[in-house]
Parts: sequence; structure tokens; C-alpha cells
Amino acid sequence: MSMNSRVASRPLNLRRLRYAACLAICTAGVADAQTTPASQTNNTHFTRPAELEHDVKFWQRVYTEVGTDGGFIHDQSHLDVVYEKLAFASDVSPHARERKIDEAKNRYGAILRKLAGANSGELTAEEQRVRDLWPKSASRATLNDAAQNIRFQLGQANRFKEGLVRSGQWRPQIQKIFTTQGLPAELAALPHVESSFNPYAYSKVGAAGMWQFMRSTGRRFLRIDGSVDERLDPYKSSQAAASFLEQNYSILGKWPLALTAYNHGPAGMRRAVDKLGTDDIAVIVRKYESRTFGFASRNFYLAFLAALEIDNNPEKFFGPIRRDAPDNSQIIVLPDYMPAASLASALGTDADLLKRLNPSLLPAVWNGTRRVPRGYEFRAPPTIDLSQALARVPERERHGAQVADTQHRVQSGETLSIIATRYGVSQTRLAELNDLRQPYRIRAGQILSLPQSAAVVADSRPAASTPPSATPSPTPSVSPAVVSPAPPKPPTDDHHYIVRRGDSISRIARKHGLSEQALMQLNNIKQSDFIYEGQVLALDAQAASTDPLPSPVTPAPAVVAAVSTPPPVTEAAEPTSRREADELGPTLVPGAQTAASADPSDYTVDEHDTVRVEAAETIGHYAEWLQVSAAQLRALNKMSRQRPLVVGKRVKLDFSQVDKATFEARRSAYHQQMQDDFFAQFRIAGGDTHIVKPGDSIWVIAQKRYNVPLWLLRQYNPDVDLEALKPGTKIVIPKIEPAKVETTASGTP
Repeated sequence: MSMNSRVASRPLNLRRLRYAACLAICTAGVADAQTTPASQTNNTHFTRPAELEHDVKFWQRVYTEVGTDGGFIHDQSHLDVVYEKLAFASDVSPHARERKIDEAKNRYGAILRKLAGANSGELTAEEQRVRDLWPKSASRATLNDAAQNIRFQLGQANRFKEGLVRSGQWRPQIQKIFTTQGLPAELAALPHVESSFNPYAYSKVGAAGMWQFMRSTGRRFLRIDGSVDERLDPYKSSQAAASFLEQNYSILGKWPLALTAYNHGPAGMRRAVDKLGTDDIAVIVRKYESRTFGFASRNFYLAFLAALEIDNNPEKFFGPIRRDAPDNSQIIVLPDYMPAASLASALGTDADLLKRLNPSLLPAVWNGTRRVPRGYEFRAPPTIDLSQALARVPERERHGAQVADTQHRVQSGETLSIIATRYGVSQTRLAELNDLRQPYRIRAGQILSLPQSAAVVADSRPAASTPPSATPSPTPSVSPAVVSPAPPKPPTDDHHYIVRRGDSISRIARKHGLSEQALMQLNNIKQSDFIYEGQVLALDAQAASTDPLPSPVTPAPAVVAAVSTPPPVTEAAEPTSRREADELGPTLVPGAQTAASADPSDYTVDEHDTVRVEAAETIGHYAEWLQVSAAQLRALNKMSRQRPLVVGKRVKLDFSQVDKATFEARRSAYHQQMQDDFFAQFRIAGGDTHIVKPGDSIWVIAQKRYNVPLWLLRQYNPDVDLEALKPGTKIVIPKIEPAKVETTASGTP
């Protein structure tokens, strides 16, 4: 079933999406998959409003008319207004390029200011040409604003053409992934906008791979650890992109919005729809104003439409194009941990070729610091007999565990609890080993010692985050840390247990005199490693037959950077050369990577100073983020101490001590950290649909039947009133599975 099978009240134009396992698809031999001819392309899903046609044509010009040795001086808001096409000599210096661009901007700015004057006088031929670029009805105010709205766009024709050639290797299989999952095949053109079909693409903001997944978004669907970054795997990342786009569509109901949400985030697009009262992409592109809805987000869908048309008919724009042959590599699932050098020797294949076929294996694997993980789907040339080759790997080179890490370099934004979770150790043990005292302050760049038995699940270390060809970015500093007091805990009893950080099924069962099997059966837990902080477990049959506690425990906020005023949102400078474009990032639209978060929840404050309550929030949290007392907030909302917050309802807040932006930043950081902790342990592996039956409650559905955190269930059903479920309501249930955790050399998972 699909994430698209939603509440019956929302009509969907797309046929019901279906989930299908893709591992069989992502194996050997994809030559049989066929691309969709342009004549058969169904663009009914991707509307092309007439009022945005000039914008689409602009991006077609960027992609086909000028290479990275030139670009356009244009108006940032009216893309049909192009003042000049610039060209640069191949030997010109970056400084000379920038000077030429600045001179052009200043020249056109002066012309526009003259045109906006009360008495512009007689116009020169050049001034008249600039005036004719604007409608006759353009006011002096419009022209004056235009003088401040001049932008340079680097040409991309050579990069787009290279991407067309590269796309032949993977596009047939990508289309097959999308169509199997019930998604429009046209979405397979999106990597043209994201990365020019470059699976090795990295950006300085942390996006990676052909689909430019940010780490926090990618971890929902992909394996990202010290040995493997599946964002770099063309097939695994394409499956993840399909899942993310499908989730966006299930939330937003229209593909233009779902595609824009790929860059701007589903929460941002829901906010745009709510603010403007429309889901018309043309209205949103033209009228939506937001601190975070910048040039990249505003133009993302338009650039996709341009790329799609070029991809469907490349000869019209470039002449004859010969795409690379489809990848026909074969896969073998490794039964043991093995050194990459041993595999290359046994296969009798050049290591560089194996690197190209397995881009998700990180440099630490290829330089021998780590082993290729057990269970990894290793790709090899189609001419090799893999079964015979694997038998040639000496027994001494077959290992039951990964090489153990001994140190971890702290990355910006990490907390001690997140690091402890990644390595499978307790926060207390990690603190003791590094002589840290509460409140466990750590800083970016700090080296932490790890227990010898630490699990290898880190995903933020220098060797893993920067490929050999990438330019590392400077490590940002970390603000002084503060500790948030633990929020109020719900009442407990002898029949339930609330999972704490560091708990395990065996530990809980032993503590309460139960066998692991009995505890798992009582709580419908299929896998012993699938418990999470805040989960309410039944300890006997009486508790298992009734609803859990009325309110789940809320994880105590860990050490986070102190927030005073959120930093301003600024877009990256437009590159002026191919080299600078490659250094800033691989995307053909500056900043066009996936959203930093796939969380569709809206953490903003409305004009009435109220917020909608999200799962895992308490009055104590609001009081802490606002720097007021909980009693003040209860009095403001006329709430007694016994009355709990109701998820989905609105609560009025007191902004006498902090402003809205600061509150929103603290609230978002809390949820981001909680979700980071969760996705360090688990990943999304598809979705099902549950039809509410009489007597169902959200707690029974979430925790007893499907073992899903309420906040995650809410994210997949943002428009469903989970506190007032009606029989027959369809709820999307995300399928959760443990993230792959490597075993250390000591054998401790």
C-alpha cells in the first residue's frame, strides 16, 4: 500500500501509489528497462502555467545556450528580462570575471535608475533597449526596484550536455524504480537539476550524490555510516528519492508542490499553501514571501520543467546526443566483512573500476582503514563469475566484524547523546571515558575517545564526509552550550514501563522478571532491537489489553547550542565560473539540494501568537523555550495542571521574554535533535495503510499495533485529527526497520 492512500476527503489525481520492494530491481542487468519516448510522456501531472512560461524558457536558455564560460545578466524576479549575455575568455582570472559582472550590474543599475527618474530626458539607443525589455505599463517604482534586482546566472549548457550523456547509465533503471512505485516516470529527469547525473556530487552545505540528499533527510531512507554512504549509490538513492517524493505528494496532493518541497521542504510548502489559500504553483511562485523561500526554491519546479523538455528532446537543443550505455553490472551480497583490496585481487579487476561501480563505499574502505561490510551489495563487471571469484578470497581475509573505531571527531551540531547513539554506547560511558562532566559540553573539532566495543555507526567523520576530489569546507565553530531541564514526566504505574535512553529489551525484561520473548509478545515487537526512547511498554496482559499511559514521556532535550537570535537566511553567491560552481556545489540551480528536513510539521507561530501542539511537546517545553513559567502558560490558556496538551490543538504563548523567531528556532532544534537520534537507529522502508476500526485509539495504533512513534505517525498524516479518529479513516503507517549497524572487531553490536 502507499503513503498516497490518505484520508478519503482529499481527492488525488494520481492513481493510488503502491510500494514494492526494490532490491530485486536494483540488481544485475538493467538493459531491458526502456526510457519513455517524448511522444509518450504524460505531463498532466506537471502543469506548465502560461504565466510561468517565460521563466521556463529562461532556464532552457541557461541549460542549452551558454556554457560555464558565460552567463546572463537578468532581473531576479522577471526572468524574461535578460539585459545581456556575457562571455568570458578561457584564460580570464576569477577576479576579472567578477569585475566584469559587477561592471555590467552597475551599468544596468544606473540605466534603470535614470529610467525611473521623474524626467529621464532623451534616451540613448542602449537606454531605450533596456526600457523596451519592460512592459510599457511598468511604473517608475517598478524600474527603480529593478535597479536593485539585477542578478548574474552562470550558463550550464556544457554541464547539462555532459549530464545527458551520463544519464544513459542509470536513467532507464531510475524510471523503472519510479514507475514500479506508481510515480510519474518524468521524475527521472530531476537529477539534471540536482547534479547533472553525477553520483559523486558533493556540495559544501553537505548535500551528496546524484539526488543531492542532505544528511538528515537521507538518513530516513538510506544507510549513512563510517563505511557506506548510500546517498552516493545511484540505485539506492533513487529509491530513497522516490520515497521522499511520494511522501511529499501524499502530503501536498499536487506534483508541482511535491517537487518544490523536495528543495523547500514539505512543511514550507504546506505553510505557503495555508498562507496564500491556494495550491496553484503559479500564485505561490509569484506571490509567496518567506525568509527561507529564496531564488532556488522559487525556481526549482520551473528548472525541472525546462530540464524535462530538454531531456525528452535533446537533439532539438544540442544536436545528436549519444548517451552512455545502461549499467549492466552484477551484484553479490557479501557474506563476511572483507578488505577491498582482497576483493579486487580475487575478482582480478582494477580497483579503480570497482570504485566507480561502488561509489557508496567511502574512502576509508578503499584505503584499508575499514572493510567492505557484510551484507553489502557489491557491484562488479558483468564478465566475472562472482561465485568463483568470491571463493578465492582467503579465509584469513574473511571477518565477522568491522574494524573498531577508537576516536570520533565532533562535527558541528552534534551532541554527546547523538554520538553515543551512533556508536551504540551509553552517554554516561562516553562521558566517563572522555572525562566530561554534566552538562556534557562538546565543541566541533574535538576528538572523543571511544570504547573498544563501540558499534561502527558514525556518519559524520572527515574521511567519510569528503571524497578525494572534494574541497573540504572549514569547520564552523559551536556556540556555548546550555542544558535544558528535563520536562515533566507523565504518571507511571506497575503495569507499564517507559523506555529510557540506553535501554534494551533484555535489560527491561530482566528488570521486571520477564523473558525477552514474553515482553516482545506483550507489545507486538517483532525485532528485539526495535525500541525507542519514550515508548510505553506493557508489562503484563492487563496492560497489553488496555491503552497505554495517557501521555508518552518526552525525551529530555540534550545539550544543544544556545539560541538567542536565529542567523539570517542567505543564499549562496551565484558562481561565476565552472570551477567556482564545482566548488560551491554541483546543482544547476544554486542551492537546489533536498530540503534539510523531511519533517512536514510546521513549527512557526501564527499571527495570534499560537502554535499547533506537536507530538512529544509539553507545557514545560514551551515555558523553557519562552523563558517563562509553565504556570504562566497554563493561566494564559485557562488550563488546570491535570489537563494535558492535546496534539493538533492550538495553544497561546507568551512572548514577553523572547521573540517569535527565537522560539521557533529552539522548537525546531528540539524536534530535529529528537528525530536525528531516532534516525541514527532506524530508517523508513516504505509504508502501509491502516483503516481505523471502531474502538481504535491513536496510542493503540501507534505503539501497540505498529510500534511507531506518535510524532512520526503524525508526520505521515499531517491533516488527520489523530485525537478524534473516526472509523473508516485511512492512516498512512510508515514501515520502520533498524538501521544497519556494523559489528566491531570485538563482536559487540
